[in-house]
Amino acid sequence: MMGQAFFDIENFACGYPSFRLSGIGFSLEKGSFAGIIGPNGSGKTTLFRGITGSLPPLSGRMLLNGRSLQSLSLRKRAQNIAIVSQFVDADQITVEDYVLMGRIPYYSRFQFFETSRDREIAEKYMRLTETFQHKNKLMTELSGGEQQRAAIARALVQEPELLLLDEPTSHLDITHQVRILNLLQQLNVQMGLTVLMVIHDLNLASEYCDRLLLFNEGRIVNQGKPDDVLTFETIEDVYKTPVIVRTNPYSGKPVVFLVSDKMMKSK
Repeated sequence: MMGQAFFDIENFACGYPSFRLSGIGFSLEKGSFAGIIGPNGSGKTTLFRGITGSLPPLSGRMLLNGRSLQSLSLRKRAQNIAIVSQFVDADQITVEDYVLMGRIPYYSRFQFFETSRDREIAEKYMRLTETFQHKNKLMTELSGGEQQRAAIARALVQEPELLLLDEPTSHLDITHQVRILNLLQQLNVQMGLTVLMVIHDLNLASEYCDRLLLFNEGRIVNQGKPDDVLTFETIEDVYKTPVIVRTNPYSGKPVVFLVSDKMMKSK
């Protein structure tokens, strides 16, 4: 579902004394499924922290539906943007209570407990993420993939327009990686949810994202459709390793194959 541009970053800068992003700019249309890719230390997580507010911006603007994110209260920001971090805080609470925490941005001033409406919304998204059957379990009793789905459910109960995820498939096996990404694709296609995620795996990014932002050394060096970004010239230049890029015969998306030193020497 593609539509008008609704999330814009203009000349954005953030970072640390030892590493800084500057001059970052891109725009996402409503209904996009975008991936932030690049080598370790290229600036992906720094950008994520800047967008989520963990790092204060040094300059530039972030606009959501034409409104500056910096002008929104934390409550309003949480009602529009939901965040799934790389590591799930699996405290000694039940899955249901964990998911219900996502409703806090909607609490009234003197509200201390969830309402029946909050519980209905939590049940809806626990069922969608296939975590409802675990609602009475402790988060620590779940597998890594189940914890990640619970984290997505907690984000969804915020009823956001934009979902931000930091490496949602890291530390998961192939089965759970695909289940998580299929779920995100379902949310994107069926609900029109705009998704922006940091992801390391280039082939998963290619298959699931309609737009890629390639980072290197603190700047965006390429952005666009997977076909335009995942070329062997670009990948070899950024990742400093030989690759072969072919086309997936089923999806038509580019597939990146690594070439080992042994194979290179045999030629």
